[in-house]
Amino acid sequence: MSTTFSNANDSKRSGGPSPVSFDPVTLMKIKSLELRARAVVEGMMSGLHRSPYHGYSVEFSDYRPYTQGDDLRYLDWRLLARSDRRYIKRYEDETNVRCYLVLDNSRSMQFAGPGQVSKIDFARIMIATLAFFFARQRDAVGLLTFDEQIQELIPPRFRPGHLRRLLVALERTPGGTGTDIRAPLERLAMTFRKRGLVFLVSDLLTDPADLRRPLAGLRALGHEVMLLRVLDRSELTFDFSDASIFVDLESGKDLYVDPGAVRQAYRQKFAEHEQGVQRICADLGVGLQTMTTDQPLEKALFNLIAARLETCRSGRGSSQAGAVFSATNNKEEVA
Repeated sequence: MSTTFSNANDSKRSGGPSPVSFDPVTLMKIKSLELRARAVVEGMMSGLHRSPYHGYSVEFSDYRPYTQGDDLRYLDWRLLARSDRRYIKRYEDETNVRCYLVLDNSRSMQFAGPGQVSKIDFARIMIATLAFFFARQRDAVGLLTFDEQIQELIPPRFRPGHLRRLLVALERTPGGTGTDIRAPLERLAMTFRKRGLVFLVSDLLTDPADLRRPLAGLRALGHEVMLLRVLDRSELTFDFSDASIFVDLESGKDLYVDPGAVRQAYRQKFAEHEQGVQRICADLGVGLQTMTTDQPLEKALFNLIAARLETCRSGRGSSQAGAVFSATNNKEEVA
């Protein structure tokens, strides 16, 4: 079932506290993408650790040796008393989660409203944050970036240096003259057959019909899919006041527009497009989160995880989603 991000009050309605907040513009003053992502992860995790979802887990599966920093709540004390050996309980699917991070790196993502960060900068921090989040849990993380063709394709791994490789790939300058969202998702489905979690971060400014077939293919393979739509608030409201020359970032064409004359028609077309995306997601069981670049990232991701946990608790989510988000709390002290 598709869901739409609303605002920071969602965490209050869910009964949990909000995470530490960072304004996106302030966050961008940190030059290192790695440090920005770390700040968001820590802010998000501080909220999760105090939330009502703390300690939620899926079914017990087997054991793994204790390592320093593991949560002692999951140490098998009876086994320790019998054998003087320290083992941590593992949970179903905890060890085989694969996360595929897919980033739209087309030129339309370079758009930024007055005083706001660009969509691509916001999206990069989001992707980097998710990469840190999953790597922190010792899960395999991969990356695919695209415009009208695939730019980077890094298979999911969990090994020293892999996270740094992902961050370097994320810094690539947006290029291309268009967006082809079908090719990367179809390539992902053909290349990686083992089920996992797929996060597509994009403004989704494409024909909604182009989404149905590749998303259906991923769902048929058992992947849990989440679309994270990133927009500038002005793209939602079209609240420009003066007649101006608007430039198509992908084609480079200039277009003279009087905002007052076209605002109503624009909003109607945008609403129709959004409804088309929502219908496809609802039909295929794909999650949908919409967020704007003026919203704190850690709150958006906190609410995403809280929403997925609630879905898993109610029995409507997949075991992959349940495993990864419950593991968020099971492995909270692991660096």
